[in-house]
Amino acid sequence: MQYVIKSLKEEDGEHAMATADRWLLPDGIDEILPPQAAKLEQLRRDLLDLYRSWGYEQVFPPLVEYLESLLTGAGNDLALQTFKLTDQLTGRLMGVRADMTTQVARIDAHTLQREGVTRLCYAGHVLHAKPESLAASRSIIQIGAEIYGHGGIASDVEVISLMLQTLLRGGCADIHLDLGHVAIYRALAAEAGLGADLEWQLFEIYQRKAVPELEAFLAAQVADGELRDMLRALASLAGDISVLETATARLAKAPAAVQAALADLQQIAAQLQTRYPNITLYFDLGELRGYHYHTGPVFSAYIPGMGQAIANGGRYDHIGEVFGRARPATGFSTDLAALAQRVTQSVSFTRIFAPHTDAEGLQEAIQQLRAAGKVVIQALDAEQTPRSMGCDQQLTRSQSGWVTEAVSGS
Repeated sequence: MQYVIKSLKEEDGEHAMATADRWLLPDGIDEILPPQAAKLEQLRRDLLDLYRSWGYEQVFPPLVEYLESLLTGAGNDLALQTFKLTDQLTGRLMGVRADMTTQVARIDAHTLQREGVTRLCYAGHVLHAKPESLAASRSIIQIGAEIYGHGGIASDVEVISLMLQTLLRGGCADIHLDLGHVAIYRALAAEAGLGADLEWQLFEIYQRKAVPELEAFLAAQVADGELRDMLRALASLAGDISVLETATARLAKAPAAVQAALADLQQIAAQLQTRYPNITLYFDLGELRGYHYHTGPVFSAYIPGMGQAIANGGRYDHIGEVFGRARPATGFSTDLAALAQRVTQSVSFTRIFAPHTDAEGLQEAIQQLRAAGKVVIQALDAEQTPRSMGCDQQLTRSQSGWVTEAVSGS
C-alpha cells in the first residue's frame, strides 16, 4: 500500500483551484445579467407582440427530442451542431435542439394538422455543439416566425418584411439584405446529371468560392459546354439588382425552373424596394446556405460591425413530408441576445420604496401599484433606506392614506 503525503500548503492550493473552477462556464456558454437581461426581455416581448399583430401564434417546442424527429430532413450541418444524450427511461438517443425550424415544422405537419395557411412564431434557447465563428456563442436565444401552407412569393415577401421589421425594432440600421435562390443550383446540377456525391462536392466548391477548383471540376465532370458555362457563371453572379438581368441573359438556355426562380427574385426585389427603400439589396446566386433543406428563395441580413448574418431565412417546402404532410413553408430566425446588444436605449423603471412596517393600508397600496405595473420594493428591515434599495420614489403615509413622492435629493 502506498501513501501520498501532501502539505497543508499543497492542499490549500488545490482547494483554491477547485473553488475557482466551479465558477467557470464552458466556452461559448453565456449568462446574461442586469441590465442587459431587462433589455433583452423587453425586446422579446416587443417582438412577440409584433408577430402577434401580424397574425402569428406562439408555440413552445421542447428543449430535447428523439434524434429521429429532431434531425429529420435537416441535413448534416444540424446533426454536427446537436448535443446528443441517452434517454434514461427508454435508452433511445435524444438531442438538445440546435435549431427550432424543424420542430415547428413538425408541430404544423403532425400536431396541429390545420388546413390552409398557418403562421407560427417562437422564442427560446438553442444549443450548438460548436460555435459558428470564433466569437459566436453556443447558447443562442432564437426567435423567429414561419408560414406554412402557402407556396407563392407573397409569403416569402411577408416573412422577409417581418424579419426586417424585427431588425428595425432591435435598433439595427444600414441593413444589407442578401438574396439567393437554391432552385437555380438544384436545376443546373440536375441537368448536368451529377450524382449525390458529386453534387455535394460542387456545392462545397461554391461555398468556398474556389474558382480554380470549380474550373477543374467542371472540366472533369460536365461534358456539355453550355451547361459548363452556366455553372461557371453561377459563381460570379453576385451584386446589386442588375445581376438578375445579367443572370437572365447568361442562363437563358437553362431549365425552366431557373427562369422561374429568377422571375421570383425579380418580383421579391421589386416589392421589397417599394416597402423598404432604405434597405440595400444584394444578390448572390452562388450562395447556397441551408442548401440541405431549403428549396427556394434564401435570405440573410447583415449590419455594419458584425462579421456574420444577424438573421437568416428561406423557403423549405418539403421538410414536413417526413412528418406526414409536405407543406410549403418559409420563415426566418435571429439570435435575440445578439440583437438586444444593438439596442442603445436602456430599460429603466421607476422603483418605489415601501417601508418595513405593517401599518394599516400599506399592503393594499403596494398591491394596487404592482397591479398597475409599478415596481415596488418593500424593505426587509428598518435599516434599509430608499437610496440603499436604488429607489427614486417612496411610499409615505399622509392624512388621505399612502401616497408616492420623490425621494429627497434624487
